[in-house]
Amino acid sequence: MEYIKNLWRYYFGSKRKYTIVPFQPDVIDGTRHGVLAVQGIDFCIETNGEYHHTSKFNLMTKDVDKCLVVRRGQAFKLDILFNRPYDAQRDAISLIFYVSDVEKRGPSDDTSVAVPLLEKGTESFGPWNAVYEGQMDSHLIVAVTPSPSCIVAAWRLDIDTKLNGTRSLSYTHPLPIYVLFNPWCLNDTVYMPGQSHREEYVEEESGLMFRGVYNRVKPAPWKYAQYEKDILECALYIVRTISKLKGRARSDPIITVRALSAAINEQDDNGVLAGNWAKDLSDYSGGTHPLDWVGSLQIIQKYYEKKKPVKYAQCWVYAGVMTTICRALGIPCRPVSAFNAAHDSEGSLTIDIIKDEDGNTLNEYTNDSIWNYHVWNEVWMERPDLGPEYGGWQAIDSTPQELSEKVYQCGPASLRAVRDGELQRPYDTGYVFAEVNADQVLWKFSGEIQPLKFMDRDTTYIGQQISTKAIGKMEREDITDTYKYPERTKEERLTMEKALRKSGSIFARYYLNDVFNDVYFEFELRDDIKIGQDFTVVLHIKNRSAINQHQVKGVLRVDTVTYRGKTGDSVKRDEFDLVLQPEAKEKINMLVTFDEYYKRLVDQASFNIACLATIVDRNFDYFAQDDFRVRNPDIKISIDGKPVSIQEFTVNIKVENPLPIPLRNGKFLIQGPGLEEQLKIKLSENVPPGEFATAQFKLTPPWAGRHQISAKFTSKEMRDVDGFLSFNVVLPENYGNSSNTDIVSREI
Repeated sequence: MEYIKNLWRYYFGSKRKYTIVPFQPDVIDGTRHGVLAVQGIDFCIETNGEYHHTSKFNLMTKDVDKCLVVRRGQAFKLDILFNRPYDAQRDAISLIFYVSDVEKRGPSDDTSVAVPLLEKGTESFGPWNAVYEGQMDSHLIVAVTPSPSCIVAAWRLDIDTKLNGTRSLSYTHPLPIYVLFNPWCLNDTVYMPGQSHREEYVEEESGLMFRGVYNRVKPAPWKYAQYEKDILECALYIVRTISKLKGRARSDPIITVRALSAAINEQDDNGVLAGNWAKDLSDYSGGTHPLDWVGSLQIIQKYYEKKKPVKYAQCWVYAGVMTTICRALGIPCRPVSAFNAAHDSEGSLTIDIIKDEDGNTLNEYTNDSIWNYHVWNEVWMERPDLGPEYGGWQAIDSTPQELSEKVYQCGPASLRAVRDGELQRPYDTGYVFAEVNADQVLWKFSGEIQPLKFMDRDTTYIGQQISTKAIGKMEREDITDTYKYPERTKEERLTMEKALRKSGSIFARYYLNDVFNDVYFEFELRDDIKIGQDFTVVLHIKNRSAINQHQVKGVLRVDTVTYRGKTGDSVKRDEFDLVLQPEAKEKINMLVTFDEYYKRLVDQASFNIACLATIVDRNFDYFAQDDFRVRNPDIKISIDGKPVSIQEFTVNIKVENPLPIPLRNGKFLIQGPGLEEQLKIKLSENVPPGEFATAQFKLTPPWAGRHQISAKFTSKEMRDVDGFLSFNVVLPENYGNSSNTDIVSREI
């Protein structure tokens, strides 16, 4: 008896909160010798939540109708209250688990399983097991272990009891049990070694994605909110209803994430997000501009309520929502950004850029493009379909770009296969390989009846600064080497040659070109130009020949550009015509004022700087380009006092107006701990030049630990302004002894 008492205290202790669940009165025998009748079940929410890393789920913390959330392949405890003590000599108990949304089920298949109660130490022959742990009076403690490959879904529980193999009763519990993938379980195909990795890629609720241009990477905060109200239920709804996965497919993370990559967009079904890449703000009416989302919470809750695609998304919004859904289901997931990411529409492993004589890009002749950046996801899992060496991180992409098996989906593509040029390995490895490894090929168009003239190829431009959030830090980690070998190395060239052979495009690398290196061109751009400031583009030209002079004629131009690589309005252009003496140097300066560029800016304040020049005496054409982005100001966030769980504290927020004009209709968009929906604070007055937009609000963090406040500012004159604050919240009883709140604020 002392052993049982100790067992009771170990599993439940002071955390035990017993709740009687109503049952049908007609199943009660009422005697000490009748059939065992279930009178209630304590699902040991706090204890199981702690052991299964699920205690933060809203389903486990809500005031009424708490539901158990556990992970497969790992035991969870039940305290079953019967009408009398259990007697192993007379009583037989079976726990019947079945997927709640399956209407027709057999006696035991992938969607249902009968689990007999076993004595401790008894060998189990089934994929699930239920083991006797002890009892006290009429309370029976049972440890249930779901199969590490069971269906991830909401399950129902029946308990069947028999007396001496004859008389029987059945009890049905009214609430579901949610069973998730388990990265902590060695036998689960999503097992991830390393506690810090699991904390970051499964449990972490906030993070960073990276946008901008390759030479001006901008961290952007995002709140994943995978534990909040409706998130897990919506994730399972998407898998079941939108992806239409049935039976065993819902237990396979490979099939699940591939289906999710299609279901997050609306292209083929009634998916979560509607995309929009329009230039004009008026084209986003009826929805939210992608730059105004702070996290996934409002998107997923709105989708779950309306069951209609939420407007609007671009690549980082798709990736943020995908991260939330995967982490809610228990699949390790992280967003990944690649700069100068290729969209190879023809599968040739080359991106053809065609320019006319003025340096304009002719998009009508090719569907290829190079995005300033693109954000997709990686998920962690084994790949038994490919072999053990292909497990680990897999690339998936829910931004609808190209059809795969007649559906807008992409992945999972093993990063090992991508890095080694194994283009035939499923799924969509060739497309991901081209995104980060294709060559940029530049052609000059001189007229409809003239052949295209090859100008240059660049084998290093595409796939730079591939980035994700570092583990445990609000910093960027460069993971380019997981996608490809270092540029210009022997391994990188051999991998590309292998990929070309497998793609059927072996001739795509062979071009006719005259080599001419006498004249050298180089851009000079001042870094860290804040929006509102003028900037100067400098082109350096040098004649490296000691004996020959050369006439150089060309155009220097600045164009606005969308992050998808589509050039917009021309901001400014200067033509030049000069003669370079042997070993001479020339410098061309072009000043671009705020008034010249401001009204032509498109979505994310990016420019393309380009030079198209001709060495007249050699009929040699030269083209060079670079990306440039003016920097928006940073939102500053501060906290009054030391944050304590379940106690209100005040947050101050401000951002400077760097423009020479007032900011009108300004508003802050905020996501933080304790907020059930995105907080919107509208400013009552305009913000004059050089002044600050300020606001104050209060938060009440629901638990101790690491938290993040993410904020955006938007106005008619200035968009895409971000800020975040990471901080630790302490427990109330430890508040007096804690002197470190570990507040980390980052400028963006």
